[in-house]
Amino acid sequence: MKTPSKRRIDTIFVLIIFSVFALSVLMVLMLGARVYKSMTDIAKERQDERTLLSYVWTKVKINDKNGSIRIGEYFGLNVLCFDEEYEQTMYTTAIYLHDGWVYELYTETSLLAESDPQHGFAPEDGVKVMGIESLEFTQYSHGLIKVATNTSHLLIYPRSAETVIGGRAVS
Repeated sequence: MKTPSKRRIDTIFVLIIFSVFALSVLMVLMLGARVYKSMTDIAKERQDERTLLSYVWTKVKINDKNGSIRIGEYFGLNVLCFDEEYEQTMYTTAIYLHDGWVYELYTETSLLAESDPQHGFAPEDGVKVMGIESLEFTQYSHGLIKVATNTSHLLIYPRSAETVIGGRAVS
């Protein structure tokens, strides 16, 4: 027969074991929730990057006219430009990254080149397309364009860009 003090020690021991178990379960759940949030954040960022790359690819394919696609620098930013002429006036669609947002700006080419904000445009004047951390455009010889984000990149070879392969022109 157990004495009352022995019964108290057994009860305390069971409560301590239960508390340790409950604390362990709580810690595992908290760690799992943190890992899940981290994984979903990474998946969302990569999905956003893929969406942005698809958006840029589509814009290039839509505007793929001879000499209309170029990489420029406006507002001190790396900008992908699509030039077009309408009623004897040159217009530019510019895609660029500013303050964590990808913007698209459509304007007369001469206004885009203005550095004076009263006569030209500021980077914030474009339409916000999506938030993203990093975006860089590079144009290589023969018209090849590289679009790079934090974890992905895309190489686009516009059909309007011509190169010479084996002594003959290929587009």
